Amino acid sequence: MDTFRAYVVDKQGETFKAGFRELTMKDLPEGEVLIRVTYSSVNYKDGLASIPDGHIVRTYPFVPGIDLTGEVVSSVHPDFQPGMKVIVTGYELGVSHFGGFSRYARVPAAWIVPLPETLTMREAMTVGTAGFTAALSVLRAEENGLTPHQGPVLVTGATGGVGSMAVAMLANKGYEVWASTGKKEGAPYLQELGAKEILDRSELMPEKIRPLDQQRFAGVIDSVGGKSLAYLLSATKYGGIVTACGLTGGSDLPTTVFPFILRGVSLLGIDSVYA
Repeated sequence: MDTFRAYVVDKQGETFKAGFRELTMKDLPEGEVLIRVTYSSVNYKDGLASIPDGHIVRTYPFVPGIDLTGEVVSSVHPDFQPGMKVIVTGYELGVSHFGGFSRYARVPAAWIVPLPETLTMREAMTVGTAGFTAALSVLRAEENGLTPHQGPVLVTGATGGVGSMAVAMLANKGYEVWASTGKKEGAPYLQELGAKEILDRSELMPEKIRPLDQQRFAGVIDSVGGKSLAYLLSATKYGGIVTACGLTGGSDLPTTVFPFILRGVSLLGIDSVYA
């Protein structure tokens, strides 16, 4: 094949363009394994990469897509042979290395994992990076002592990819799940996933955040950050677990040490890029 299709973002001076282009194999970055891409999920970072001021892409032109599934076409690494079905997620894919929004991708072997026999390529990308991040959040919380009998667990950004996956996972494991969202129309969807209570996100952003507030949640799976995370730390029960994996609500964290030193609350950072 002389050319193939890819979604390309480009910025020249003040002019930003995004759309489909025809590329050649010579356009792909270096890597040990060439993959014919079958599926790639759409994530928050991909959205940022597709706007001029998203602060994700460093060099142009560029192909976004922070994850992919596909089939190995050629490889110089012994662990990956032509015909193997694989997954790539994290590392620099779709950030500084051409990503999954392309018919072909060439990547380092260290970034690749074989597709589990229990999953199809479509199923793997239906879960995608969002589901992987949600699973890491739930796993870390449980490794640090969170159990269903301790009380409700709140999921923020619940209609988003990470949030909705976390709601479903926690409900399936027997937790009492509370879901926070700014989209009232999303309530039936969240209830279908297993949420028992739906909170408007405005409830998590009081005008003034107390160092310690009423103890409401045994755990929190947070993908929002910012002021709401600060409030949630103050409202987490004694010995509770809070995981943080996002910053859609801002990167500042206007909190105090009181939730940690007076209630023993644990704040766990979740990174799926190099996990």
